Formats: sequence, structure tokens, C-alpha cells
Amino acid sequence: MQTDTEQKERAWLLREKYGGVETPAFFDDCKRLFEREPLAYLIGHIPFLNTAIFLDSRPLIPRPETEYWTELAIAEIKKRNGRVSVLDLCAGSGCIGVAVAHAVPEARVDFAEIDARHHPTIEKNIRENGIDPSRIRIFGGDLFSEIPQGSQYDFILTNPPYLDPILVDRIDASVMEYEPAQAILGGTDGMTYISRILENALGYLAPGGMLYIEHEPEQAEYINTHPCIATYASCETFPDQWNVNRYSVLTRS
Repeated sequence: MQTDTEQKERAWLLREKYGGVETPAFFDDCKRLFEREPLAYLIGHIPFLNTAIFLDSRPLIPRPETEYWTELAIAEIKKRNGRVSVLDLCAGSGCIGVAVAHAVPEARVDFAEIDARHHPTIEKNIRENGIDPSRIRIFGGDLFSEIPQGSQYDFILTNPPYLDPILVDRIDASVMEYEPAQAILGGTDGMTYISRILENALGYLAPGGMLYIEHEPEQAEYINTHPCIATYASCETFPDQWNVNRYSVLTRS
């Protein structure tokens, strides 16, 4: 017997992908759904704020907690006067940067994503959400490595890999089976990428610029006591919609 969640996912799949018509392909997808393949991959896209995020290259599936703090970051971005520059770091599908570009028409948004297979997906999400491509740049490379020297951003928004490999049992087994481990596992204590971002982001932030970084709740103390924190004007950790410490905001003086 199907659980309530399974029934809802099956109904969503039928409606969103097949227009309510039970075709042979639909039943094939139901089998894949039964085998725990993520619904978002089967449908091919997922809503994120007021955008549709396509997942053609199977990047990390955007999560509600990321959507939550991205919306708050957009509210902060809208307070700035003039043209704002934003970097979506560890972009994956580009959901964060696409949401910003869609909500803030005057913003210039760059994307940095190490896996080049996701670049066409980012381009598609820009195109499908009606965003002027002249406002966008996409870079490859490891974190900031391909960002042009001298670039400065008013906002750097990032959901880096941050799961400690010894804590993989914390997440659903289907996540590690189907989603890219490169976008999930964060090295020793889950802090490898977070540490590098903290150490290097200041050089890419404009005066008064802000770094939003997603992390595990246990990593908040590490972030707030990291040796480089003294070089920032401020660092504060905030809860997500479930009152779990989920992201920190660091500001350059």
C-alpha cells in the first residue's frame, strides 16, 4: 500500500509531466519513483521562489531551506541602490542566482560552478525564466579560481558542499544514490569548502558586501570562531523555517 507521501508524489508526477494522462511512460516513471528516484528528476524541474528550475544535468536538487534564506537575501539585495553585483558560488542548477536575477532586474549575476556539465542547465534556467543573458556570466573552476581578478560583488550567495562524510546516514539514502556527491560531501567535518570560502571571499566582496553561506547547524560555532572571522566586520548565524541554524551572513567593512 502506498503512503500518503507516495500517493501525492504520484499525483504530482501525473499532473506536472503527463497532463493527467496515464501513459506507458508514466507507469515506467512510477516504477522509478517506487525505487526512490527523486521526483524532481523525473519531472525535470522544480519550483524555486518564483522561478522554474530545470534539472537536465541532474545537479543538486534545490531544498526548501535554501529557498528560505535566498528569499531573505533577495529582500536585502533590493535595499541597495543602483546596479548590484551578485555571485552564486557553487551554483549547481543556478537556482539561487536565477531567483535573484528574476526578482531584481537591475542586478548583474555571475555563477561559479566547477562541474561544466551543469553550465548548460544554468543557461537553460536563465533562458526559461526570461532573464536577459547580457546580465549573466558563468564561470567554471574551483570556487573563485576562474573569477576574473579584481571582481567585486555586493553579495556572494553560496550553498557549498558541507555534509561531513561520516554523517551520511543523516540524509535519505536516495540522496547519495541519485544526487551528485560532489555537491554534498564537504570533506573533513564538512568544513573543507566552507573554510576556503571564508578565507577567500573577502577578496571578492565590495566594501559593505555580504556573504551568505549555508551550513549544518553544528558548523555555526566553527564559522563564528574561524581565525579569519576577525577580518570581517560582522558574522551572524540565522535559523531556517524549522528553527535550525542553517546559514550565516558575514559582512565586509
